[in-house]
Amino acid sequence: MNLLAAAGASVSPESTQQAIGYPTLFVLVLIGALVPVVPTGALVSSAAVVAFHQTAPFSLLLVFATASLAAFLGDVALYWLGKRGMRSRNGSRWLERLRDRAPEDRLAQAQSKLSDHGVAVLVLSRLVPAGRIPVMLACLMARMPLRTFARGDVPACLAWAVTYQLIGILGGSLFEEPWEGVVAAVALTLGISIAPSVWRRVRRPAA
Repeated sequence: MNLLAAAGASVSPESTQQAIGYPTLFVLVLIGALVPVVPTGALVSSAAVVAFHQTAPFSLLLVFATASLAAFLGDVALYWLGKRGMRSRNGSRWLERLRDRAPEDRLAQAQSKLSDHGVAVLVLSRLVPAGRIPVMLACLMARMPLRTFARGDVPACLAWAVTYQLIGILGGSLFEEPWEGVVAAVALTLGISIAPSVWRRVRRPAA
């Protein structure tokens, strides 16, 4: 009995959080890459806040590695599913979801940027809110090979993970309590994500 108690005492709350937190972060970011409704940027920022307040070494590095890997695998899987839809005579529900989330004007801009800059546009597409799907669809319509897309998506996912992790570190450094930093980081990332659509509505001329 004493041995079991000692073993339980040796497991720190931080170790338990890490054992649960990193796999959860990986799964949620992966799902968010496949189904673009999950606010994955806010997830990464929140995880970075928690890691910032932990004493365990390499916590922030593990958040970065987990988020970037999950984002990359999700992007590649979604692109592969989109390519299957492009080859299919009747398309696919994945391809239809991509088309539904890529308005004609955004798609035209993505195609123009892809033509001018090649796979380098993938980096910007992941940093610009709602920019990933139009660029991915433009790559599909240009018949870009999966290997070429994956090669360009690696730096895109790394830059994305760094950006949102820095937002989380900023939130964590401003507040003593982790939950306060999480609230600040989530509010900031959600504000960043909706700012472009609000700006477009403000600039839209009245009918």
